[in-house]
Amino acid sequence: MPQDHDRRQWSLASSPMEGGGQELSLGGRWCLDQDLPAADEVAAGLGGEVRCLRVTSSELADWDSGFVAFLTVLCRHCAARGISVDQEALPAGVRHLLTMAAAVPEQKVGRRGQGSENLLVRVGTAALSLAHGAPEMLRFLGEIVLALGRLVAGRAQFRMGDLWLEIEEVGPRALGIVSIISFLVGLILAYLGADQLRMVGAQIFIADLVAIGMVREIGALMTGIIIAGRTGAAFAAQLGTMQVNEEIDAFKTLGISPIDFLVLPRIVALILMVPLLTLYSSFVGMLAGLIISTTIFDIGVFEYYTETVRALELKHFLVGLSKGSVYGAMVAYAGCLRGMQCGRSAEAVGEAATSAVVTGILLITIMASLMTILYYQLGI
Repeated sequence: MPQDHDRRQWSLASSPMEGGGQELSLGGRWCLDQDLPAADEVAAGLGGEVRCLRVTSSELADWDSGFVAFLTVLCRHCAARGISVDQEALPAGVRHLLTMAAAVPEQKVGRRGQGSENLLVRVGTAALSLAHGAPEMLRFLGEIVLALGRLVAGRAQFRMGDLWLEIEEVGPRALGIVSIISFLVGLILAYLGADQLRMVGAQIFIADLVAIGMVREIGALMTGIIIAGRTGAAFAAQLGTMQVNEEIDAFKTLGISPIDFLVLPRIVALILMVPLLTLYSSFVGMLAGLIISTTIFDIGVFEYYTETVRALELKHFLVGLSKGSVYGAMVAYAGCLRGMQCGRSAEAVGEAATSAVVTGILLITIMASLMTILYYQLGI
């Protein structure tokens, strides 16, 4: 074996150990910039009856992560063949790194979308995941209800300053996107209604269609979906990042409830602000209907206004506001739930944000269907 310490060296020899042991001598420089041997090559040189491999490094000159990676793979090959590895002759730093590497299982990272599972397997896996996650969702809902009870009783670990900051974020700063979407939806409703009502010469009832549709259903629904994409994802990303940085663990260590301190302000802020955004969205939609009706379909402003006032009743506003409150609660619940369930990696934060939006919109759709059926049965 060469004696140049700038080059990596290795050799296998029989070792005077019971059970057919062998000794692997490593020397020279083992760094990433060297042409390091493959661990498969070294493992292939082990005899078939070997039960123990002793690794020595008395002539080792320099090493880095390449040396540790080589030994890690070699140890895995030996473990697969039932060969024990004696690491006592290695430097203490190398032994410590090998112990850490063995403590964490290897993670297989592949490209998204790849896999041999068919559609039925993926659907079944998703269904099982949902079933297993249902108890966790119910537990989190119970914690929120208890936190709201503590808030009413004045015992919640809660800062009003945080609530006002969340109200500003989810309310006034959302007016721009809510205005644009609501105006365009009102415009679409006006055109859609006019196309059908023109057949019977009743274009004046565009006002009824736009007003009742926006106030009862579409204003709350569109606001909920906008808030789910804008605020629900933000809540999940914020709480998920705190999970990655172990800030939530720090709250628990200090005896501060993360539900009270982090989740409660977000829940209350959305429950309070989404009904107001819903009301604003409804008026913007009706304004769009007024502009289209007066400029395109030759309906007078006073006529449109009178018909709108005649069509709207207090119950329509109450229905819309109640739906807005429920949708806001669903968005806040979904965003905080996914954020608190987030893993400890950057990829997990992105997945939590995506899951929060999907869960929020799904809950909004379910609640919209149930509330519409309920109000219809009650005659409201």
